[in-house]
Amino acid sequence: MRENRLYQADWLLRFYGFQADELLNEEHPNFNTLLDPKCDWALRNLDKFPIEINTANYHTLLRIPGIGVISAKKIITARREFLLDFESLKKLGVVLKRAQYFITCKGKYFYEVNKFNKNFIETNLLYTERNTIPQKKYEQLSMFDTLLPTKEDKIKCLTGSL
Repeated sequence: MRENRLYQADWLLRFYGFQADELLNEEHPNFNTLLDPKCDWALRNLDKFPIEINTANYHTLLRIPGIGVISAKKIITARREFLLDFESLKKLGVVLKRAQYFITCKGKYFYEVNKFNKNFIETNLLYTERNTIPQKKYEQLSMFDTLLPTKEDKIKCLTGSL
């Protein structure tokens, strides 16, 4: 899981314009294993949301969970022709199960999501993602733990039986 989060963070740094200190800092030194780094960042920066889809610039769109590089480009192109609503966002490939909590279309929330607080959003994101999250607890591996010889290893080494 940690490797997956590092991979996701790498994409945010290289293609989405994030800075390393936005994703991890002294206050948040580790990635959230339950949420992807973009959702985690958004929850920690709720003061930047909601974002109106029909007026946000490209770089702002990239900060919204559920909107990737391709979807952001499609949004910019499509809204030259007409105002976007949630149905048109779905057709453009926006992942509304994440984006719905962080955007408005024509000044309105998706399904009247007006409970704009961290606990509500985090609970719903975790609920929708629960089938993709392994249920096992993970532990960070250390290559150094296995290098420390045990008392038995030392005895075997001294007796030549190792």
